[in-house]
Amino acid sequence: MLHRNYIGGEWIEGVTANRNINPSNLDDVVGEYASADAAQTEAAIAAAQTAFPAWAAASPEVRSDILDRVGTELLARKDELGYLLSREEGKTLPEGIGEVVRAGRVFKFFAGEALRLTGDRMASVRAGVDVEIVREPEGVVGLITPWNFPIAIPAWKIAPALAFGNCVVFKPADLVPGSAWALSEIISRAGVPAGVFNLVMGPGSQVGNAIVKSPLVRAVSFTGSVPVGRRLAGDLVARGAKIQLEMGGKNPLIVLDDADLKVAVECAVNGAFFSSGQRCTASSRLIVQEGIHDRFVAALADRMAGLKVDDALKAGTDIGPVVSRSQLEQDLGYVDIGRKEGANVVIGGESLTRDTPGYYMSPALLTETANDMRVNREEIFGPIATVIRVRDYEEAVAVANDTEFGLSSGICTTSLKHASDFKKRSTSGMVMVNLPTAGVDYHTPFGGRKGSSYGPREQGAYAREFYTAVKIAYTLG
Repeated sequence: MLHRNYIGGEWIEGVTANRNINPSNLDDVVGEYASADAAQTEAAIAAAQTAFPAWAAASPEVRSDILDRVGTELLARKDELGYLLSREEGKTLPEGIGEVVRAGRVFKFFAGEALRLTGDRMASVRAGVDVEIVREPEGVVGLITPWNFPIAIPAWKIAPALAFGNCVVFKPADLVPGSAWALSEIISRAGVPAGVFNLVMGPGSQVGNAIVKSPLVRAVSFTGSVPVGRRLAGDLVARGAKIQLEMGGKNPLIVLDDADLKVAVECAVNGAFFSSGQRCTASSRLIVQEGIHDRFVAALADRMAGLKVDDALKAGTDIGPVVSRSQLEQDLGYVDIGRKEGANVVIGGESLTRDTPGYYMSPALLTETANDMRVNREEIFGPIATVIRVRDYEEAVAVANDTEFGLSSGICTTSLKHASDFKKRSTSGMVMVNLPTAGVDYHTPFGGRKGSSYGPREQGAYAREFYTAVKIAYTLG
């Protein structure tokens, strides 16, 4: 079966087709998926533009009911869709099911938000004049999503876009079209009018570029790499379009001498290695005070030795494969870079062979690193964590903040003083205390600072800042 693009309310074949391969078993073809070109993308944009006036004027209850139906079906099919997600992306089956549940909850949340969009009425400084402040949809929005969360990230972009009356042109990552197609098929049956939602699978050079360049696309939300995000920003700002970027992190987890060792180890394992470390919020830098350093490293290495790396769909697997051959080569390359820079590879960092051919790698822990090493400056996006030894809390904070990124940060401590102080002084957008740096609630804002994020926050009530425009109306009474 060829899985087609969805344009203007119809399922359309692409100019070519791509095979979706299971990274846990390279002999397993998940499916064949259409690949569009720039012309088909422009047709999707035109369909969205045509559909926009009626959709923007639709009752909030209509939009709410549609989103609620999508959320209900996602939750009802969580096991089936979670299996598909883990099969195509490589995260473990419990993680895959959990991600589908998150996507369902996101749609349910924004079904409520569609009914809660508010405005203001103010007294004018001029007698007899009323001032009204309202929010209106932006228009056609382009949504470009990454491969590491193939249903959750599309959900938290698509749901608010539709909730607030925008029309959508959605481009998922080439590596994971299956989850995006399944979500789009659900949306297509939920009552969305033709043209309001469009799925355009295909390469960024064709589909992504057409979305960014089109004068009809008034806003673009992008999650992906720093180089691509910065390039898109230049193009979009140049033509006055609205932009929202999430571009990665090099997230610190501080472990102080007074930390609960068991809590600190679990925070590090979860944050650094679950989902094969392929999370922009992953704990890639473990900043450890010297008094607990040796005990922490020994306990963490012992815990890592017990982690099972195997097929993502097998029961008992803790860590699945990385997503692709190029990602595996990049990860192994960074382990070698760390060695050459003087790091000590305590455990892991090797390619693994399992019953089925796949992109398996043992999680790696590098110690004796300095914050100016490449392994501590560049986002690796794999199951690799470094340890940086520090003297005291002040040095820990300085090292944590010494990065071009600012997405998430964490601290493990039993000191209320240090926890409270770090929440204030961390230069990241999200701060975790005695929790993994990865893992956020679906109803709260998501985003970072510095090189990690640009534009309004995603998720929660704050999503309206990106997906709506503020209009002020003055009336002489």
